[in-house]
Amino acid sequence: MNKTFSQKPADVTRKWVVLDASEAPLGRLATVAANLLIGKSKPTYTPHVDAGDYVIIVNTAKLVVTGGKVEDKKYYDYSGFPGGMKEATLKEVLVKNPNKAIERAIAGMLPKNKLQDGRMKRLKVYTGEAHNHDAQKPVKMGVK
Repeated sequence: MNKTFSQKPADVTRKWVVLDASEAPLGRLATVAANLLIGKSKPTYTPHVDAGDYVIIVNTAKLVVTGGKVEDKKYYDYSGFPGGMKEATLKEVLVKNPNKAIERAIAGMLPKNKLQDGRMKRLKVYTGEAHNHDAQKPVKMGVK
């Protein structure tokens, strides 16, 4: 009889992966990044252990968005005070800080639990082609 495998935090091995934001639409990119951060693509996946990889996303200034989302998609931030609701379209967010759009999309796809903060810290997002993680020998991965 086979026993169910359960990974221990000490057994976790992490890779570094580079994704290019100019290759695929925002949603596809965010889905691939979220699955890498969670570690779902690994055969040793265990839901309660944070076994995901480090993800570097480059070229966010060339982010691709399909349909009318640039004008229609809205982001809301509420300070908690009366009159403290701020609204911005995706177009405004992409002009001001394109990294923010990707970070919010990925955060929305991660499970809302104690592991989310650690997973988001392993996400590195850069506006241009350059990043400072060459010492970690990251592997470039295509987004399908």
